[in-house]
Amino acid sequence: MKRFSQLLTTLILKNSRNDKISVMSEYFKNSPDPDRGYALGALTGTLSISGIKPNFLRTLVKERVNQELFNMSYDYVGDLAETISLIWPGSTNNKEQLPSITKFIFNLKETPKARLPALVSDFLDNADSDERWAMIKFSTGGLRVGVSARLAKTALSSYSGQRLEEIEKIWHGIAPPYVSLFEWLDGKSNIPKIQHTKTFHPMMLAHPINIEQDFERLDPNNYQAEWKWDGIRVQAVFDDSNKRLFSRTGDDISRAFPDIVSELNGRAVLDGELLVGKNFTALPFNKLQQRLNRKSPAKVHLDAYPAFIRVYDMLFCNNEDIRDLPLQSRRQKLEGWLGRTRNSRLDISEILSFDSWDSLAELRTEKAETLGHEGVMIKNLQSKYSAGRPKGLWFKWKRDPKYVDGVMMYAQRGHGRRSSFYSDYTFGIWRGNELVPVGKAYSGFTDEELLALDKWVRANTLNRFGPVREVKKELVVELAFDSAHESIRHKSGVALRFPRVHRIRWDKPAQEADTIETIQSIIKHAN
Repeated sequence: MKRFSQLLTTLILKNSRNDKISVMSEYFKNSPDPDRGYALGALTGTLSISGIKPNFLRTLVKERVNQELFNMSYDYVGDLAETISLIWPGSTNNKEQLPSITKFIFNLKETPKARLPALVSDFLDNADSDERWAMIKFSTGGLRVGVSARLAKTALSSYSGQRLEEIEKIWHGIAPPYVSLFEWLDGKSNIPKIQHTKTFHPMMLAHPINIEQDFERLDPNNYQAEWKWDGIRVQAVFDDSNKRLFSRTGDDISRAFPDIVSELNGRAVLDGELLVGKNFTALPFNKLQQRLNRKSPAKVHLDAYPAFIRVYDMLFCNNEDIRDLPLQSRRQKLEGWLGRTRNSRLDISEILSFDSWDSLAELRTEKAETLGHEGVMIKNLQSKYSAGRPKGLWFKWKRDPKYVDGVMMYAQRGHGRRSSFYSDYTFGIWRGNELVPVGKAYSGFTDEELLALDKWVRANTLNRFGPVREVKKELVVELAFDSAHESIRHKSGVALRFPRVHRIRWDKPAQEADTIETIQSIIKHAN
């Protein structure tokens, strides 16, 4: 655990991507199994340790520290793990050596629940502040050390010499502590075999189009275009004995959409957009939300909002891995497979007809509201299906955003490197003489603007609620958003889709912010 703590501390201090890769490569190369596998699971978010939750830790630290002192410290620091690591008094007795990651996990799993507080207290007593922070982060998940799962896998590629694409292909078929993976990376065995029709495969992603630069260098004859639908990206993985539906992050959402899963027939791995609507007519995203985050959907939702997949791509056709085929060939395989297979919840994505980027632009603008899509996808006809976001192959050209002037009502501390700043803001608009919230925004501003906003929040606070502050209803911010929908979850009755800060209106009085009628007119026009 001490070495893992040193790894995390170093990663926090390194800003360079290459430096982080170098540090992780060295750790994976020189650390033993299964320690390095558990560390990899922690860095990539695939490791889950039951029993250690935030409330457990709060109770534990309040037995050692005055409750008011802890509350004040937590309010100032903003991060639970960091607060506990700094405020924990430790022990004056001779400290024992910290256990390895493997022994640490074993002790947490095997210790009876009644004895767990004493065990965790002993661990924290024997650690310094950095080690305490590492143990808490490791136990609760969400390290937030500036390392994505893909960056960690890049470090594996760097130390082993194996291609990142090959690591990605098998990644979701292996679980921590990744012993078979490291044996292959160390050159001691062949690449692990996985069941491709029983596991998630990392998706290929697109870059936002740069209108001024990209269109000048791209030949429209080499690309195909499709509508970008406003649903959720999914992957259907199925054969005769296994039918599963995954989100873009690899979460299994099969139970939430039994109407789709039950109708999957044949053997394939498909990439597409999950939508709701009858006869393959997509309803707005707020209707899909009625089906999301439900373990078992009610019959009323199944009847009102039947789900289907608009299929974009095919990764496996029967037993054949076709990811290395060009997009054009994969499309032909997909069309042929759908023509031979009965799948009533699968609808193939339309290929748009255009002969220039100008004609595609006209088509995008013309159909933006009438079809309810998010824009268009532009894909190289020769592109292989590669995990991640390879440059120059796939592009997304989202429809132009809409804008509204809102008034800041509340501000909340951020996470990670933003934990010391008020960076998450709730905005409202006028309904008569009352401000009503329409959404939260925590992006779109520069580091300099964040500093200015944080300073304004601290100087204009009315009330404190833990990490949340109520502020004077004086600051107007121009919000950009993709669309607006009716919402029962907001007091205003409406909600903004993907709101972000576009411009801070220091010059505009709050009374001149937009009204609920503005949002309602946008919703009416879209419908």
